Amino acid sequence: MTDLEKINAYVESHREEMLETYRKVILQESYHSDPEQVRTMGKMFKEMFEEVGFRCKLTDVGTDESGDMLTGILGEDRPGKPIIFGGHMDTVHKPGSFPCQFEVDEEGKVHGPGVLDMKGGIVIALYVCKALNEIGYQARPIKICFAPDEEKLHKHGNTADQFAEFCKGGEFMLNMETGLPGGDLCVSRKGKTEVALYVEGVSAHAGNDFARGRNAIAELCRKVTEIQALTDLSVGTTVCVDVIHGGTNFGAFPAHAEATFDVRATSVEEMQNVKKKIEEIAQKTYIDGTTTTMEYQMEMLPFECTEGVMNLYHMVHDICVEDGFGDFPLKHIGGSSDAAYAVIAGVPALCSCGIQGEWNHTTREYAILESLYTRTKQWADVINRIK
Repeated sequence: MTDLEKINAYVESHREEMLETYRKVILQESYHSDPEQVRTMGKMFKEMFEEVGFRCKLTDVGTDESGDMLTGILGEDRPGKPIIFGGHMDTVHKPGSFPCQFEVDEEGKVHGPGVLDMKGGIVIALYVCKALNEIGYQARPIKICFAPDEEKLHKHGNTADQFAEFCKGGEFMLNMETGLPGGDLCVSRKGKTEVALYVEGVSAHAGNDFARGRNAIAELCRKVTEIQALTDLSVGTTVCVDVIHGGTNFGAFPAHAEATFDVRATSVEEMQNVKKKIEEIAQKTYIDGTTTTMEYQMEMLPFECTEGVMNLYHMVHDICVEDGFGDFPLKHIGGSSDAAYAVIAGVPALCSCGIQGEWNHTTREYAILESLYTRTKQWADVINRIK
């Protein structure tokens, strides 16, 4: 038997075990704002990867608001640069969000919190390593790096720095994020920054004391209009005001108003340019007597499409075509991911390598069960062939 035939045979003979592992990790909820749930999830994955032969550790990310980061290495004495599986263990779903915690329907779609985004991808990584062990793979070390707080963009913690540091020196990373329905491979993602503006005015009766009032909403609206105008679709930059609050009483000048903005850009340089312009707008005063402060609430840097990323894509694409897995197009995506920090560390990456499906971040989230098996075969074959 060829190595690919052995990989296929291993996966086919472990379908039920893989499904049970998948079910087990979905039943363990890991809502991003419940650190204890995420820590429990990390311990569960740690045990699973240690059973495969990984030397793993869970690391604090510098905030009590998040769980712990899971890293590990298999075959650290092997030659060659390591191949890295990246991803995250948290989900956006509050406990009880789904009517059924884990369900496979008659169409072979799996429903439940995190089935797609992205516990299915971690299960694939686990069984890729098991399949490679089965065929005696010894070419390179394999690393895992799974964040505890990606869904809240590593707010208040140092996960991004740890992620980049851990990736240094790698050959490439497969980020096991949400797989696309057609199997497209993601070669870039926009970065995201969440910016908040807070405006203080002077409250006054709108009839009796009009001249003494300072309207915080009016000041904020001028700035909202100017900030949204920073959108430049020709370079992929978008700015969207997504939440706004202001005022407490009818017939009175509002003393406070605030807004948050979703800012996305395709490159680190462009993101820095947009942030600088927002800061300049925030410093302006249109209505004397008002003051404005701003805050960067969350940020994830862009996953840029470098020459190394494209070389990796073409190599993976050609292997997948040659070995019958499919002709997977490349894709540029607006949502952000930790693939950014591998590239920042000088390591090429592909994203959306996980289980395939649709509607992540909603209660319609589903994963295509068959892709749990096909993608395990695909990535085990790719890693085995890249010597």
